[in-house]
Amino acid sequence: MSREIALNFYNKWCAIPDKIRFLFIGGINAAFSYIIFAIAVYLIGQEHYQVCVALQWAISSIFSFVNQKLFVFCTKGNWVKEYLKCCTTWVVSYAFNAVILEMIVRYITKNVYVGQIISICLAAIVTYILFKYYAFKHHSH
Repeated sequence: MSREIALNFYNKWCAIPDKIRFLFIGGINAAFSYIIFAIAVYLIGQEHYQVCVALQWAISSIFSFVNQKLFVFCTKGNWVKEYLKCCTTWVVSYAFNAVILEMIVRYITKNVYVGQIISICLAAIVTYILFKYYAFKHHSH
């Protein structure tokens, strides 16, 4: 694929509304994060699910950042500055995820796998809002 064709495809992709791009790329990021969580639970043990969710967020952050920057918000801004803002966003999102997961596991289902699927979906809403209006605010299309 030539550079011109790739750039044309990328520009068309970035013309799609960011909410749609976020749903698609966010789905990929959520699947990647969930796989990390499931592997961690398998290796470390279900009783340590909060450690597993922390590992999941730490490992998946770089993968998610690159996808959000390039394919959701299509920014050309400073990589380090945006990454640091994303880290702040992830702290909030991680805390939200951990609290929701804890509530689901305690009060709704003891199944941490199901609880984390629900938690990831709810955290995605918070993450989108924080990314759009904080981390990538000045550079989004």
